[in-house]
Amino acid sequence: MQATESNITESHREETCQMIRETVRDFAEQNIRPFIRKWDDEQHCPKEIFQQLGALGLMGMLVPEEFGGSGLGYKEYVTAIVALSKVDPSIGLSMAAHNSLCTNHILMFGNEQQKKHYLPKLASGEWMGAWGLTEPNTGSDAGNMQTVAVKEGDDWIINGSKNFITNGKSGDVTVLITRTGQPGDKHGATAFIIEQGTAGFTSGRKEDKLGMRASETVELIFQDCRISDSQRLGDVGDGFIQSLKVLDGGRISIAALGVGTAQGAYEAALAYSKQRQQFGKSISGFQAIQFKLADMYTDIQASSLLTFHAAELKDQGEKVTLPSAVAKYHSSETAVRVANDAVQIFGGYGFTKDYPVEKFYRDSKLCTIGEGTSEIQKKVISKEILAD
Repeated sequence: MQATESNITESHREETCQMIRETVRDFAEQNIRPFIRKWDDEQHCPKEIFQQLGALGLMGMLVPEEFGGSGLGYKEYVTAIVALSKVDPSIGLSMAAHNSLCTNHILMFGNEQQKKHYLPKLASGEWMGAWGLTEPNTGSDAGNMQTVAVKEGDDWIINGSKNFITNGKSGDVTVLITRTGQPGDKHGATAFIIEQGTAGFTSGRKEDKLGMRASETVELIFQDCRISDSQRLGDVGDGFIQSLKVLDGGRISIAALGVGTAQGAYEAALAYSKQRQQFGKSISGFQAIQFKLADMYTDIQASSLLTFHAAELKDQGEKVTLPSAVAKYHSSETAVRVANDAVQIFGGYGFTKDYPVEKFYRDSKLCTIGEGTSEIQKKVISKEILAD
Protein backbone atom coordinates (compact mmCIF):
# COMPACT_ATOMS: atom_id res chain seq x y z
CA MET A 1 0.00 0.00 0.00
CA GLN A 2 1.38 3.39 -0.99
CA ALA A 3 1.99 5.69 1.94
CA THR A 4 0.09 8.97 1.92
CA GLU A 5 1.15 12.24 3.48
CA SER A 6 -1.63 11.92 6.07
CA ASN A 7 -0.67 8.46 7.32
CA ILE A 8 3.03 9.40 7.33
CA THR A 9 2.14 12.43 9.43
CA GLU A 10 0.01 10.31 11.75
CA SER A 11 2.82 7.79 12.06
CA HIS A 12 5.20 10.60 12.99
CA ARG A 13 2.74 11.85 15.63
CA GLU A 14 2.49 8.37 17.11
CA GLU A 15 6.28 8.23 17.34
CA THR A 16 6.27 11.65 19.00
CA CYS A 17 3.63 10.53 21.51
CA GLN A 18 5.64 7.42 22.32
CA MET A 19 8.75 9.52 22.86
CA ILE A 20 6.78 11.88 25.14
CA ARG A 21 5.38 8.92 27.07
CA GLU A 22 8.83 7.45 27.66
CA THR A 23 10.45 10.80 28.47
CA VAL A 24 7.79 11.71 31.02
CA ARG A 25 7.88 8.23 32.55
CA ASP A 26 11.65 8.30 33.02
CA PHE A 27 11.61 11.86 34.36
CA ALA A 28 8.78 11.15 36.79
CA GLU A 29 10.34 7.96 38.12
CA GLN A 30 13.58 9.76 38.87
CA ASN A 31 12.43 13.22 39.94
CA ILE A 32 8.85 12.86 41.22
CA ARG A 33 8.11 9.40 42.61
CA PRO A 34 10.73 9.55 45.41
CA PHE A 35 9.12 12.72 46.80
CA ILE A 36 5.40 12.03 46.38
CA ARG A 37 4.75 11.29 50.06
CA LYS A 38 6.80 14.26 51.30
CA TRP A 39 5.16 16.76 48.95
CA ASP A 40 1.71 15.41 49.78
CA ASP A 41 2.26 15.53 53.54
CA GLU A 42 3.73 19.04 53.43
CA GLN A 43 1.42 20.40 50.72
CA HIS A 44 4.55 21.50 48.92
CA CYS A 45 4.34 22.72 45.32
CA PRO A 46 7.75 21.84 43.80
CA LYS A 47 8.25 24.79 41.49
CA GLU A 48 11.66 23.50 40.43
CA ILE A 49 9.97 20.45 38.91
CA PHE A 50 7.97 22.66 36.57
CA GLN A 51 11.11 24.49 35.52
CA GLN A 52 12.59 21.10 34.65
CA LEU A 53 9.42 20.15 32.79
CA GLY A 54 9.83 23.41 30.89
CA ALA A 55 13.32 22.37 29.85
CA LEU A 56 11.75 19.18 28.45
CA GLY A 57 9.28 21.26 26.43
CA LEU A 58 6.24 20.30 28.49
CA MET A 59 5.27 23.74 29.82
CA GLY A 60 4.55 25.20 26.40
CA MET A 61 3.34 22.19 24.49
CA LEU A 62 0.62 24.04 22.58
CA VAL A 63 2.68 27.21 22.04
CA PRO A 64 4.11 27.68 18.51
CA GLU A 65 7.87 27.46 18.15
CA GLU A 66 8.05 31.15 17.17
CA PHE A 67 7.04 31.97 20.75
CA GLY A 68 9.41 29.48 22.36
CA GLY A 69 6.99 26.58 22.63
CA SER A 70 7.01 22.99 21.41
CA GLY A 71 4.45 23.62 18.68
CA LEU A 72 2.61 20.38 19.37
CA GLY A 73 -1.07 19.51 19.38
CA TYR A 74 -3.61 18.31 21.92
CA LYS A 75 -2.89 14.64 21.16
CA GLU A 76 0.70 15.06 22.34
CA TYR A 77 -0.41 17.28 25.21
CA VAL A 78 -2.93 14.70 26.46
CA THR A 79 -0.25 12.01 26.20
CA ALA A 80 2.03 14.01 28.51
CA ILE A 81 -0.67 14.70 31.11
CA VAL A 82 -1.70 11.04 31.25
CA ALA A 83 1.91 9.89 31.69
CA LEU A 84 2.59 12.48 34.39
CA SER A 85 -0.66 11.85 36.27
CA LYS A 86 -0.06 8.10 36.41
CA VAL A 87 2.78 8.91 38.82
CA ASP A 88 1.45 12.00 40.64
CA PRO A 89 -1.88 13.59 39.64
CA SER A 90 -0.95 16.74 41.61
CA ILE A 91 1.89 17.50 39.23
CA GLY A 92 -0.32 16.69 36.25
CA LEU A 93 -2.94 19.13 37.53
CA SER A 94 -0.53 22.05 37.94
CA MET A 95 1.06 21.37 34.56
CA ALA A 96 -2.38 21.25 32.93
CA ALA A 97 -3.58 24.50 34.53
CA HIS A 98 -0.40 26.26 33.40
CA ASN A 99 -0.67 25.03 29.82
CA SER A 100 -4.34 24.95 28.94
CA LEU A 101 -5.67 27.80 31.07
CA CYS A 102 -3.13 30.59 31.59
CA THR A 103 -0.74 30.02 28.68
CA ASN A 104 -3.43 28.97 26.24
CA HIS A 105 -5.63 31.97 27.09
CA ILE A 106 -2.77 34.32 26.19
CA LEU A 107 -2.03 32.29 23.05
CA MET A 108 -5.67 32.36 21.92
CA PHE A 109 -6.57 35.95 22.74
CA GLY A 110 -3.39 37.93 23.35
CA ASN A 111 -2.07 40.48 20.89
CA GLU A 112 1.32 40.06 19.24
CA GLN A 113 3.15 42.10 21.87
CA GLN A 114 1.58 40.15 24.75
CA LYS A 115 2.43 36.83 23.11
CA LYS A 116 6.05 37.81 22.49
CA HIS A 117 6.48 39.03 26.06
CA TYR A 118 4.74 36.28 28.05
CA LEU A 119 4.68 33.07 26.05
CA PRO A 120 8.45 32.38 25.87
CA LYS A 121 8.79 32.73 29.65
CA LEU A 122 5.77 30.53 30.29
CA ALA A 123 6.77 27.92 27.70
CA SER A 124 10.29 27.60 29.09
CA GLY A 125 9.04 27.05 32.63
CA GLU A 126 10.88 30.17 33.79
CA TRP A 127 7.45 31.50 34.76
CA MET A 128 4.47 29.57 36.08
CA GLY A 129 0.97 30.56 35.09
CA ALA A 130 -2.34 30.76 36.96
CA TRP A 131 -5.88 31.46 35.80
CA GLY A 132 -8.48 33.21 37.94
CA LEU A 133 -12.22 32.80 37.35
CA THR A 134 -13.76 31.17 40.44
CA GLU A 135 -14.79 33.28 43.43
CA PRO A 136 -16.00 32.42 46.95
CA ASN A 137 -19.65 32.93 46.00
CA THR A 138 -19.50 32.21 42.28
CA GLY A 139 -18.23 28.80 41.29
CA SER A 140 -20.41 27.37 38.53
CA ASP A 141 -22.31 30.69 38.49
CA ALA A 142 -19.30 32.59 37.13
CA GLY A 143 -21.47 35.16 35.36
CA ASN A 144 -22.23 36.79 38.71
CA MET A 145 -18.63 37.30 39.79
CA GLN A 146 -18.00 40.15 42.22
CA THR A 147 -14.39 41.00 41.34
CA VAL A 148 -14.71 44.27 39.44
CA ALA A 149 -12.39 46.26 37.18
CA VAL A 150 -13.20 49.96 36.70
CA LYS A 151 -11.62 52.06 33.95
CA GLU A 152 -9.73 55.12 35.14
CA GLY A 153 -7.96 56.95 32.32
CA ASP A 154 -5.59 54.51 30.65
CA ASP A 155 -5.65 52.20 33.68
CA TRP A 156 -8.00 49.74 35.34
CA ILE A 157 -8.59 49.52 39.09
CA ILE A 158 -9.40 46.00 40.28
CA ASN A 159 -11.05 45.06 43.57
CA GLY A 160 -12.25 41.68 44.76
CA SER A 161 -10.98 38.16 45.31
CA LYS A 162 -10.69 34.79 43.62
CA ASN A 163 -10.38 31.38 45.26
CA PHE A 164 -9.48 27.79 44.41
CA ILE A 165 -6.80 29.11 42.04
CA THR A 166 -4.26 26.48 40.96
CA ASN A 167 -0.69 27.81 40.97
CA GLY A 168 -2.03 31.00 42.56
CA LYS A 169 0.94 31.56 44.85
CA SER A 170 3.76 30.22 42.69
CA GLY A 171 2.34 31.71 39.52
CA ASP A 172 4.47 34.52 38.10
CA VAL A 173 1.62 35.64 35.89
CA THR A 174 -2.15 35.27 36.25
CA VAL A 175 -4.86 35.61 33.65
CA LEU A 176 -7.70 37.19 35.58
CA ILE A 177 -11.34 37.41 34.53
CA THR A 178 -13.15 40.33 36.14
CA ARG A 179 -16.54 41.93 35.83
CA THR A 180 -16.59 45.16 33.83
CA GLY A 181 -20.35 45.24 33.20
CA GLN A 182 -23.55 44.07 34.80
CA PRO A 183 -23.79 40.74 36.68
CA GLY A 184 -25.10 37.95 34.49
CA ASP A 185 -24.32 39.80 31.25
CA LYS A 186 -22.35 37.49 28.95
CA HIS A 187 -20.55 40.60 27.71
CA GLY A 188 -19.98 41.93 31.21
CA ALA A 189 -16.54 40.43 31.91
CA THR A 190 -13.02 41.24 30.72
CA ALA A 191 -9.73 39.34 30.95
CA PHE A 192 -6.41 40.84 32.08
CA ILE A 193 -2.83 39.66 32.50
CA ILE A 194 -1.42 40.47 35.96
CA GLU A 195 2.15 39.83 37.02
CA GLN A 196 3.16 38.73 40.49
CA GLY A 197 4.36 41.72 42.52
CA THR A 198 1.85 44.17 41.05
CA ALA A 199 0.79 46.63 43.76
CA GLY A 200 -2.56 45.71 45.28
CA PHE A 201 -2.33 42.06 44.15
CA THR A 202 -1.54 39.43 46.79
CA SER A 203 -2.11 35.74 47.33
CA GLY A 204 -4.13 34.86 50.40
CA ARG A 205 -5.06 31.65 52.17
CA LYS A 206 -3.75 28.34 50.85
CA GLU A 207 -6.42 25.63 50.98
CA ASP A 208 -5.77 22.58 53.16
CA LYS A 209 -7.10 19.97 50.77
CA LEU A 210 -8.22 16.35 50.75
CA GLY A 211 -6.15 15.53 47.67
CA MET A 212 -3.95 17.06 44.96
CA ARG A 213 -1.97 18.48 47.86
CA ALA A 214 1.26 19.10 45.92
CA SER A 215 -0.71 21.33 43.57
CA GLU A 216 -1.29 24.57 45.45
CA THR A 217 -4.78 26.05 45.57
CA VAL A 218 -4.96 29.58 46.93
CA GLU A 219 -6.99 32.75 47.25
CA LEU A 220 -6.10 35.82 45.18
CA ILE A 221 -6.84 39.25 46.66
CA PHE A 222 -7.12 42.56 44.77
CA GLN A 223 -7.22 45.83 46.67
CA ASP A 224 -7.17 48.90 44.44
CA CYS A 225 -4.90 46.97 42.09
CA ARG A 226 -3.98 49.30 39.24
CA ILE A 227 -2.93 47.90 35.87
CA SER A 228 -2.46 49.44 32.45
CA ASP A 229 -5.01 48.93 29.69
CA SER A 230 -2.15 47.27 27.78
CA GLN A 231 -2.64 44.27 30.12
CA ARG A 232 -6.14 43.70 28.81
CA LEU A 233 -6.67 40.48 26.83
CA GLY A 234 -8.91 41.08 23.84
CA ASP A 235 -11.88 43.43 23.81
CA VAL A 236 -13.69 44.79 26.82
CA GLY A 237 -16.63 42.52 27.57
CA ASP A 238 -15.22 39.42 25.88
CA GLY A 239 -13.75 37.84 29.02
CA PHE A 240 -16.55 35.39 29.72
CA ILE A 241 -16.82 34.27 26.10
CA GLN A 242 -13.06 33.79 26.01
CA SER A 243 -13.23 31.75 29.19
CA LEU A 244 -15.80 29.34 27.77
CA LYS A 245 -13.56 28.72 24.76
CA VAL A 246 -10.52 28.23 26.99
CA LEU A 247 -12.48 25.82 29.20
CA ASP A 248 -13.47 23.71 26.19
CA GLY A 249 -9.79 22.86 25.77
CA GLY A 250 -9.14 22.83 29.50
CA ARG A 251 -11.72 20.10 30.00
CA ILE A 252 -9.76 17.86 27.66
CA SER A 253 -6.74 18.29 29.93
CA ILE A 254 -8.80 17.37 33.01
CA ALA A 255 -10.13 14.36 31.12
CA ALA A 256 -6.50 13.37 30.54
CA LEU A 257 -5.81 13.94 34.23
CA GLY A 258 -8.65 11.55 35.05
CA VAL A 259 -7.34 8.93 32.63
CA GLY A 260 -3.83 9.14 34.12
CA THR A 261 -5.12 9.00 37.69
CA ALA A 262 -7.23 5.95 36.88
CA GLN A 263 -4.35 4.23 35.10
CA GLY A 264 -2.01 4.82 38.03
CA ALA A 265 -4.52 3.33 40.46
CA TYR A 266 -5.34 0.40 38.16
CA GLU A 267 -1.71 -0.53 37.50
CA ALA A 268 -0.94 -0.46 41.22
CA ALA A 269 -3.96 -2.67 41.96
CA LEU A 270 -3.15 -5.07 39.12
CA ALA A 271 0.41 -5.57 40.34
CA TYR A 272 -0.71 -5.99 43.95
CA SER A 273 -3.37 -8.53 43.01
CA LYS A 274 -0.69 -10.75 41.48
CA GLN A 275 1.54 -10.49 44.56
CA ARG A 276 -0.97 -10.71 47.40
CA GLN A 277 -1.47 -14.30 48.59
CA GLN A 278 -4.67 -15.51 50.27
CA PHE A 279 -5.93 -19.07 50.73
CA GLY A 280 -2.84 -20.42 49.02
CA LYS A 281 -2.94 -18.36 45.82
CA SER A 282 -2.69 -14.81 44.56
CA ILE A 283 -5.91 -12.82 44.91
CA SER A 284 -5.88 -12.24 41.13
CA GLY A 285 -7.01 -15.86 40.91
CA PHE A 286 -10.36 -15.02 42.50
CA GLN A 287 -13.22 -14.05 40.21
CA ALA A 288 -14.29 -11.16 42.45
CA ILE A 289 -10.92 -9.49 41.90
CA GLN A 290 -10.78 -10.46 38.23
CA PHE A 291 -14.14 -8.81 37.55
CA LYS A 292 -13.11 -5.64 39.36
CA LEU A 293 -9.96 -5.45 37.26
CA ALA A 294 -11.98 -6.09 34.09
CA ASP A 295 -14.37 -3.24 34.90
CA MET A 296 -11.49 -0.92 35.76
CA TYR A 297 -9.65 -1.71 32.54
CA THR A 298 -12.78 -1.30 30.40
CA ASP A 299 -13.70 2.05 31.94
CA ILE A 300 -10.17 3.36 31.43
CA GLN A 301 -10.14 2.27 27.78
CA ALA A 302 -13.44 4.06 27.15
CA SER A 303 -12.27 7.23 28.90
CA SER A 304 -8.99 7.20 27.00
CA LEU A 305 -10.75 6.85 23.64
CA LEU A 306 -13.15 9.69 24.47
CA THR A 307 -10.29 11.91 25.60
CA PHE A 308 -8.08 11.32 22.58
CA HIS A 309 -11.10 11.73 20.29
CA ALA A 310 -11.77 15.16 21.79
CA ALA A 311 -8.07 16.00 21.43
CA GLU A 312 -8.12 14.97 17.76
CA LEU A 313 -11.14 17.17 17.04
CA LYS A 314 -9.45 20.06 18.84
CA ASP A 315 -6.35 19.60 16.67
CA GLN A 316 -8.57 19.67 13.58
CA GLY A 317 -10.03 22.99 14.62
CA GLU A 318 -13.49 21.56 15.27
CA LYS A 319 -15.87 22.80 17.94
CA VAL A 320 -15.23 20.64 21.01
CA THR A 321 -17.80 21.87 23.53
CA LEU A 322 -19.68 18.56 23.46
CA PRO A 323 -16.82 16.05 23.07
CA SER A 324 -14.69 17.78 25.71
CA ALA A 325 -17.57 17.77 28.20
CA VAL A 326 -18.29 14.10 27.46
CA ALA A 327 -14.62 13.16 27.89
CA LYS A 328 -14.24 15.20 31.07
CA TYR A 329 -17.41 13.79 32.62
CA HIS A 330 -16.66 10.16 31.78
CA SER A 331 -12.96 10.27 32.66
CA SER A 332 -13.39 12.06 35.97
CA GLU A 333 -16.11 9.69 37.16
CA THR A 334 -14.00 6.77 35.94
CA ALA A 335 -11.05 8.01 38.00
CA VAL A 336 -13.17 7.96 41.15
CA ARG A 337 -14.62 4.50 40.47
CA VAL A 338 -11.27 2.97 39.56
CA ALA A 339 -9.46 4.49 42.54
CA ASN A 340 -12.23 3.25 44.83
CA ASP A 341 -11.93 -0.29 43.47
CA ALA A 342 -8.14 -0.10 43.73
CA VAL A 343 -8.41 0.64 47.46
CA GLN A 344 -10.84 -2.27 47.80
CA ILE A 345 -8.40 -4.65 46.09
CA PHE A 346 -5.63 -3.55 48.46
CA GLY A 347 -7.97 -4.06 51.41
CA GLY A 348 -6.70 -2.63 54.69
CA TYR A 349 -3.37 -1.74 53.11
CA GLY A 350 -5.20 0.44 50.59
CA PHE A 351 -6.38 2.60 53.46
CA THR A 352 -2.82 3.43 54.51
CA LYS A 353 -0.36 5.97 53.18
CA ASP A 354 2.30 3.30 52.76
CA TYR A 355 0.63 2.18 49.53
CA PRO A 356 -0.08 4.38 46.47
CA VAL A 357 -3.81 3.85 45.96
CA GLU A 358 -4.78 5.86 49.04
CA LYS A 359 -3.44 8.98 47.35
CA PHE A 360 -5.01 8.17 43.98
CA TYR A 361 -8.30 7.77 45.84
CA ARG A 362 -8.01 11.23 47.40
CA ASP A 363 -6.69 12.88 44.24
CA SER A 364 -9.36 11.43 41.95
CA LYS A 365 -12.24 13.40 43.45
CA LEU A 366 -10.88 16.72 42.22
CA CYS A 367 -11.39 15.56 38.63
CA THR A 368 -15.18 15.60 39.16
CA ILE A 369 -15.07 19.18 40.49
CA GLY A 370 -12.32 21.21 38.79
CA GLU A 371 -13.00 23.12 35.55
CA GLY A 372 -16.70 22.41 35.84
CA THR A 373 -18.35 19.83 38.09
CA SER A 374 -19.82 16.62 36.71
CA GLU A 375 -23.22 18.26 37.06
CA ILE A 376 -22.09 21.18 34.90
CA GLN A 377 -20.74 18.72 32.31
CA LYS A 378 -24.14 17.05 32.15
CA LYS A 379 -25.74 20.46 31.73
CA VAL A 380 -23.36 21.26 28.85
CA ILE A 381 -23.92 17.84 27.25
CA SER A 382 -27.71 18.01 27.47
CA LYS A 383 -27.75 21.56 26.09
CA GLU A 384 -25.62 20.54 23.13
CA ILE A 385 -27.54 17.38 22.24
CA LEU A 386 -30.92 19.14 22.58
CA ALA A 387 -29.91 22.16 20.48
CA ASP A 388 -31.86 22.58 17.24
